[in-house]
Amino acid sequence: MSERITEEDIVSRIRGEITDSLGYSDTISEQREKAMDYYYGLPFGNEVEGRSQFVDSTVQDTIEWIKPSLMRVFASGDTMVTFAPVGPEDVKGAKQATDYVNHVFMKDNPGWQILYSWFTDALMQKNGIVKVWWDESEKWNREEYKGLDDEELAALVADDDVEVIEHTPPGEEVESDYGVTSSEGHHIVITRNLKRGAVRIENVPPDEFLISREAKTIEDARFVCHRVPKTLSDLREMYPEKNLEAEDLSSGGMDEDEYSMERLSRYEFDKSAKYWGNEWSGNDDESLQVFWLHESFLKADYNNDGISELRKVCTVGSTVLSNDEIDRYPFVSITPIKIPHKFFGLSVSDLVMDIQLIKSTLMRNLMDNMYNQNFGRYAVLEGQANLDDLLTQRPGGIVRVKSPNAVTPLTTPALQPYSFQMLTYLDGIRESRSGVSKNTQGLNDDALKSHQTATAVAQVMTAAQARVELIARNFAETGVKDLMLCIYELIQKNQDKKRVVQLNNEWVSVRPDMWRDKSDCTISVGLGHGNRDQQMSHLSQMMQFASQAMSGGLNIVTEQNLYNMGAALIRNMGFQNVHDFLTDPSAAPQKQDPRQEMAQAELQIKKGELDIKVAETQIKAQKLQLETAKLQSENKFKMEEIAIEREQNRAVAIGAT
Repeated sequence: MSERITEEDIVSRIRGEITDSLGYSDTISEQREKAMDYYYGLPFGNEVEGRSQFVDSTVQDTIEWIKPSLMRVFASGDTMVTFAPVGPEDVKGAKQATDYVNHVFMKDNPGWQILYSWFTDALMQKNGIVKVWWDESEKWNREEYKGLDDEELAALVADDDVEVIEHTPPGEEVESDYGVTSSEGHHIVITRNLKRGAVRIENVPPDEFLISREAKTIEDARFVCHRVPKTLSDLREMYPEKNLEAEDLSSGGMDEDEYSMERLSRYEFDKSAKYWGNEWSGNDDESLQVFWLHESFLKADYNNDGISELRKVCTVGSTVLSNDEIDRYPFVSITPIKIPHKFFGLSVSDLVMDIQLIKSTLMRNLMDNMYNQNFGRYAVLEGQANLDDLLTQRPGGIVRVKSPNAVTPLTTPALQPYSFQMLTYLDGIRESRSGVSKNTQGLNDDALKSHQTATAVAQVMTAAQARVELIARNFAETGVKDLMLCIYELIQKNQDKKRVVQLNNEWVSVRPDMWRDKSDCTISVGLGHGNRDQQMSHLSQMMQFASQAMSGGLNIVTEQNLYNMGAALIRNMGFQNVHDFLTDPSAAPQKQDPRQEMAQAELQIKKGELDIKVAETQIKAQKLQLETAKLQSENKFKMEEIAIEREQNRAVAIGAT
């Protein structure tokens, strides 16, 4: 059996994986660098001094017109993700998971900003990367208490998270706003450790993310790395037990990260690159010295049991700061145009960069031609004209010449119409590749003309939006869904304490540790303006039909069905909180159908009538019983009278004899 892997082996393997990984000074990095230059409209490098240096903005325009549709799809409603119950007993838990996961993403984290940067990176640089993890942060809060009795003091200091800083027993002198006074009760100052774990999500710049070449997804990758610049102060706070010094971290450092052309291109458009890094900052403070922290995630048989496990190894140069086994990769990736069996897809920039170059070249030629036509060029006989007068162009200026034909204007060819036709042709190619057209931008005047029917306009809009909707669905199924499931798992595994939060205008006690280990989720992918209008029209027709069905007595529509239609209509209108306008029948006290109420009332009346009849019968029976008893009593009384009379008669007869 082989020996256990050492830290030197780990560092050596990490260096080899970094050098061989995609995104590290290779074709992918060059393509992303080029895409950023085109997006920011930087010069191509073929500019000629004295001629037009115009740069078209096709890449930026296309991306910026796609982003509003995507943000509307994912961030316009109050529910971006919906968790489906596995069984009937999971309905309540799935509803709470839906509300709470959306709350964690949009409220506990800057969800809208995360989506915006995530989508921008993907549209511009092939893949957008986010990092999600459980953060066990600690915060010490200073608290002061006055006038405590012995029991209150004992209860306060019994907490393990409380550390006493100052304590003044009763009767001792203390300083106050009114001078020195005698303490009434215990006066104590403490610091409380507020331990609250939470899900943290952050965007990862594509140039800081590395992945092994054979990987098709992050989950099956052999190696993934997040290289991020950290100051020495940051590293000391992250690893206080290491007692880090600058000279210990500088050896073996990878300076290539600092001088990455792709990374520098991110700061080039505003010239901020020169203010980044140790050499450019001009700061002599050692604590602010910048080092590159490599958070490497690799599969390795570290414990020598024959089975590789996923480990997180943090290094700065040759120094290993941590080496831990973990459950999963903390990264989620999206790409607008996925290439089968490849991790990196195609960006929108890849589709339209050549169009930007061609349009820039054409516009430069057109502008140079117009400059020549406006200012003109002249043929001058040498020595027959004053060149200073000729070069000084001003209204009313004169040119001194020695002969009448010393200065002759040169004819500049007129602008050819096919040049502008070519620009229109290129716009058409851009539309077919990206789905961004004049219709989707709201710029097509022809769409409002009388010969264009509403159906025709809707068809054109739908066809133009198909590409954008495909990108949205791709984002939803390959990235956003994985992110939400990751949030769900982190909450379910790590949040073991009850948390009270406001969900749907109600304060709810959440216990994620009681949820199922696994759950299915559905991402709510919306539509563009055109499809939203169609959907609103269809919903209105459905609600009209449902109302007619209910009024006609057809038992095919319930109050819950009507609520669902109304809620969908309100969401399509752009309102986020449905509960402000409609009340969910399932949450309200149950009401019976009026027909059922009438039937119950009739049944109650009949029951009452029957009770009356029964009561009358009972009264008659009792009356009969009374009459019978009376007759029996009268008969008994008569019989007794007869017996007495007989006895009297017998006595009289005896006395007579």
